[in-house]
Amino acid sequence: MARRGFTTRQVHERAASASPSARATPIYLTAGFEFDEYDDAAAHFGEGRGYAYTRVANPTIDAVEHTLAALEGGSQALLLASGQAATAVVLLALVETGGHIVSSTHVYEGTRGLFRDNLARLGIETTFVDDIDDADAWEAAIRPETRAVFAESISNAANRLIDIGAVAEVAHRHGIPLVIDNTFATPYLVRPLEHGADVVVHSASKFLAGHGSVLGGAIVDNGRFDAERSGALFPHLVAPGRLGEPSIAERVGGDARIAYARESVALRFGTTPSPLNAFLIGQGIETLSLRVARQSANALAVAQWLDDRPEIASVDYVGLPSHPDHALGAALLPDGFGSVFTFTVRGGAEAARRLIESVDVFTHMTHLGDVRSLILHPASTSHVALTGAERRAVGVEPGTIRISVGIEDAPDLIDDLARALAVAAEPVDEVDVAVVA
Repeated sequence: MARRGFTTRQVHERAASASPSARATPIYLTAGFEFDEYDDAAAHFGEGRGYAYTRVANPTIDAVEHTLAALEGGSQALLLASGQAATAVVLLALVETGGHIVSSTHVYEGTRGLFRDNLARLGIETTFVDDIDDADAWEAAIRPETRAVFAESISNAANRLIDIGAVAEVAHRHGIPLVIDNTFATPYLVRPLEHGADVVVHSASKFLAGHGSVLGGAIVDNGRFDAERSGALFPHLVAPGRLGEPSIAERVGGDARIAYARESVALRFGTTPSPLNAFLIGQGIETLSLRVARQSANALAVAQWLDDRPEIASVDYVGLPSHPDHALGAALLPDGFGSVFTFTVRGGAEAARRLIESVDVFTHMTHLGDVRSLILHPASTSHVALTGAERRAVGVEPGTIRISVGIEDAPDLIDDLARALAVAAEPVDEVDVAVVA
């Protein structure tokens, strides 16, 4: 063979392919994959066999999906580019124009915005349930056009819980799936599918990845879609394909929901994560239980300390007996109560400002689930688009502060807050004098 030109060689010269057995998950950082034979391409596009393009499937992403499904006790998982993508994809896989969602009032503000603004523009309505511990309130919210019930296992920001089994029973009486955002709890603390939920979503950017370095999201399905009972509610899952091929339910059975999410929604909306991000999420998952156990223990210690401080008006942590959902939490969360919660300082927004500006160990940023402890003022950041009444309804007052407790030594976290509380409690003129001096 004639010697090829320099540019050709710099593109094509490489060692022959080999298959070493790496202990860590290999990173397949590639847009596409070569086909060995002509017929392999047809087999992939016709039957889904093998790999062709990372937006469709990638071995690194597949490996992390397998682990997530196993940890949540699900049939399949779907890894996506962000937690917001996970929520959007699963709901677009279930609900169409004219449909309806029933949601807990106590949800992440990005989710609320998705429901109120984006899905509403597509003709999908949402009813929010305020009295989330009342099964009758959930029942009353369901309509003939309802196609999904949505809640968080541990809510943002008031640490509210729902009785997953009771709400699942309500949803299932109508043939509707219960979708649980399990970001705050993680599968280490609770596995909603074991309590009757049908689908779980995660912001994998948080505890699953754990180090604040990447974005990612995930959907896990229990694989129990019942075409006979619920097919009329979800015709896109039971109707034959455009060219007369078998329906998704006929092809994959109980995995119809997640198959549609993977093949029709995520694929076409382009919510694919980077294989590098998938690798880092997978690395984080390997220490999930160690981190979450430590973070939960730290959070309980910090919450108990705050609860005894005269500068604090209230502490919304489900691990405290004073929390309205403590009894449910003790039953639902036997391995820990999580590490994200809010507390409200006396003195309102100004006291909250001074406290946040005075911490040193806590990092002031909009994130959670990190190995580092984080702090944020919801009323001026994540919940700023709500009215005062709407903020109060979800437990956010002018002096409310959210913390995500990390893996640091608990005494250091308490010392940091004690010092910051002392500054926040000083009269304003004394603080100004100290700053000038």
